[in-house]
Amino acid sequence: MCVAEEHLPAERRPRGAKLQKTSRAPVRNTAECTSSRGQTAMAELSCELVNDVRGEVESYYARVTGGLRVGYFSCWTPSTPAALNVNCNANTTGNCLAYAELNELMKDQNQQGYWQETGRWVGYEENYDMEAGRWGPSHISYLTFKSIVQLRRTMNTGVVMLDREERSLSSIAEKIVDEMISKKEIRPGDREGLVQAFLQNRSQSVETQALSPPLEMQTFSVTERRDASDCVEASMVLVGALDFLEKPTVAFVRLKDAVVLESALEAPVPVRFIFVLVGPTKSDIDYHESGRVMAALLADKVFNQAAFQAQSDRELIDAMADFMDCSIVIPPTEIQNEAMLAPIIGFQKKLLQERLRPSDPQLRIDLKPRKSSIAKPLPPEDPLVRTGVPFGGMIRDLKRRYQHYVSDITDALNVQVLATVIFIYFAALSPAITFGGLLADKVDNMIGVSELMLSTAVLGVIFCLVAAQPVLVIGFSGPLLVFEEAFYAFCKAQEIEYIVGRVWVGVWLIIIVVVIVAAEGSFLVRFISRFTQEIFSILISLIFIYETFAKLIKIFKAHPLNRNYEQLNDTLEDPWHPVITHHTIQDNSTGNVTTVTVIRHRAYPNTALLSMCLMFGCFSIAYFLRIFKNGYFLPGKLRRLMGDFGVPIAIFLMVAVDINLEDTYTQKLVVPKGLQVSNPAMRGWLINPMGEHKPFPVWMMFACIVPAVLVFILIFLESQITTLIVSKPERKMVKGSGFHLDLLILVSLGGCAALFGMPWLSAATVRSVTHANALTVMSKGPKPEIEKVLEQRVSGVLVALLVGLSILMEPILKMIPMAALFGIFLYMGITSLSGIQLWDRILLLLIPKKYHPNEPYATKVKTNRMHMFTAIQMVCLAVLWMVKSSPFSLALPFILILTIPLRMFLTGRVFTEFEMKCLDADDAKVTFEEEPGVDMYSETRMPS
Repeated sequence: MCVAEEHLPAERRPRGAKLQKTSRAPVRNTAECTSSRGQTAMAELSCELVNDVRGEVESYYARVTGGLRVGYFSCWTPSTPAALNVNCNANTTGNCLAYAELNELMKDQNQQGYWQETGRWVGYEENYDMEAGRWGPSHISYLTFKSIVQLRRTMNTGVVMLDREERSLSSIAEKIVDEMISKKEIRPGDREGLVQAFLQNRSQSVETQALSPPLEMQTFSVTERRDASDCVEASMVLVGALDFLEKPTVAFVRLKDAVVLESALEAPVPVRFIFVLVGPTKSDIDYHESGRVMAALLADKVFNQAAFQAQSDRELIDAMADFMDCSIVIPPTEIQNEAMLAPIIGFQKKLLQERLRPSDPQLRIDLKPRKSSIAKPLPPEDPLVRTGVPFGGMIRDLKRRYQHYVSDITDALNVQVLATVIFIYFAALSPAITFGGLLADKVDNMIGVSELMLSTAVLGVIFCLVAAQPVLVIGFSGPLLVFEEAFYAFCKAQEIEYIVGRVWVGVWLIIIVVVIVAAEGSFLVRFISRFTQEIFSILISLIFIYETFAKLIKIFKAHPLNRNYEQLNDTLEDPWHPVITHHTIQDNSTGNVTTVTVIRHRAYPNTALLSMCLMFGCFSIAYFLRIFKNGYFLPGKLRRLMGDFGVPIAIFLMVAVDINLEDTYTQKLVVPKGLQVSNPAMRGWLINPMGEHKPFPVWMMFACIVPAVLVFILIFLESQITTLIVSKPERKMVKGSGFHLDLLILVSLGGCAALFGMPWLSAATVRSVTHANALTVMSKGPKPEIEKVLEQRVSGVLVALLVGLSILMEPILKMIPMAALFGIFLYMGITSLSGIQLWDRILLLLIPKKYHPNEPYATKVKTNRMHMFTAIQMVCLAVLWMVKSSPFSLALPFILILTIPLRMFLTGRVFTEFEMKCLDADDAKVTFEEEPGVDMYSETRMPS
């Protein structure tokens, strides 16, 4: 600390400085100088004077160390008398002075190790000259930038122990070594050797002769300042090379109470901090320079106070970064004279204005939060955090999302939204018709295509208008189809009206969802990690892909490729009419005669081949235009327009091809005519809860809670997992989701729909992901990235309305070949695989390691461990597929839930926490504790 003379007592003022004119090498130091409010010009001149006086010593160190240097000092004017040349970087913890001592591991003539004191700090630095056997004059610390960055990086993975209660050096050493072993910083076999090294004898550096500098000036003395202070707390820095270690490792210890460690320091000073840096001799780290860096840090009052108050290693590393923010790097350029360094003083003052902030008459230092090198937005609100208030989560969803309601309408004024509406319309219509036909077959036509299309339309419009995440596409799904089949079989066996039983299941559904939402039960979704999400996502995608080829194979079986179609040689008006044969079977014992009628449909020539061409053609065109959108051909607007309308263009072209091939038959889309129920003889549009044709049993009204719980689990899992997938941070959605509100709306609408004999719906995973992908705006360039998603309500509303109006568009829709819609199914299944980490890792099984991507799961985890994790997920996927295809398919949601405890079991037993963080991070970009964000120092490439 340099102090203006006018503030010092007369007897403490320095004598005049008589500088000798000597030739000396350029000085490479850095001046950090700040002054308090009301600082006088004399104080600034004193700073320059001290800088000049220290030049001789600094020149020597600059010649010895060379290269890039960082130095610092501060200058301020105290309002009360102070000791001569007391650096303001000398920290006080409370009223105690901070003293730092550097000890290095040396070897004597007998190759016996001992600790040698080589430096000491009280703001300024003093070094011990081993050859001369004396202490050098005090000077400003000058540090290499490489050593600072190396030390900070090593601290990221080192051992940090705060508020320890040990009171002896031996117990501290044992705790440090044990912690290094537990963090796998050293091998267990190195324990004894490292403990022994810590407890080696210590040699204090004692003056053997007086220092005779060519400067006639009273110099600052670290020891005098230390001994003169009433309260001192020391920091002990130990550095050295140990050949039996594999890599450098550090330990930082803060004692709860400062204690005097016997024979640890030159003087019996209470120790607060202990820092250890040890490693092999052959290492890129310069242990001496790194030790000087840490000693200078602990002698800096801002860092020392931050280390005293730190609650975690993260705060400690942030304090190091704060120190680096206020340091100046001088390039390795020759400095002709000290005057060239004068501008640094003013520049450094500006840097320290944010770091040092006087808050009282004594100009005491207060800590300020570290400012990130890159401004970061506030983290988004977690929608799954419980409020502790009934319906608190739902109310928070309403407040979060409804403030964007106007933009949900205006954001739809985009041509990409129009293209998405056409695409998703066909993507939603085809499953509605397909599942409607399957459902009618399973439940004896009690519910069919008409009911499912009307349910998709009405529930879809209401949901998109009031939901918190309108990007979701709701529809019927495979698990719900399995439930309907099982519940119909149960009702038929019990001679209960199935359609009435669904009404009571709907009533219980509404009760269950109200209770769950009131208790904020959606918080359970946070236990569904990427491990489960991606297994479920790939399962749904594979179902779409499998069903596509299963339908194509079915066409090939119905219309096989024959060398000769005999019916074409007949002189019949309709050579493809079905062949009806009758077989008579007579029972000789009873005399009964049974007639069996067999209807055989004739195979159409070229139908299978044309269907295959239409399917793959529709898929290929849609997929090509999706890639073409980010290509280089044609103007950008035209290219993006074609990419946005890729699916409608593909369907239109396939319809045109099918129409022009008049002599080849293909199956067309079948759409019901008018708003008529599927089985008007057995039911109407309004279901009587007491029974349609006979009284409904009272006991069954209450027993329906069991199937209601099952339906709720199905809707809960599929809808919440879909919301998690759609709302992943990498999609860059900004308006938020509503797990509580959307669940309440979706299940309540399903419960009410049962009263009208319509099926309940859930969020359809593949259709929702496809909808989000279609609304995504990508950046331009060779590697396009997501810019934003057009989050709005209009596309979902229009799609639902078009599905409902399709009942009235039967003449137009019946021209679309089913094979073209199979191609859309295939397109949805394949495109929804993109962005799923599990799928990427499955592909890595076939890719050599040198071509693996630069992702944490591939670079920070061993390849065989990564493949093991992938194999476990693939086994889970195979089990789910087998359950889905078995008579026990009703248990599919329960098997899926079991993947959650499986993932918890794997963590810590099969895979470490670090490996799971890389393999199963919730975010696409893994964030580690030592890398909380983009940091200039972490990104700095280290010199080799």
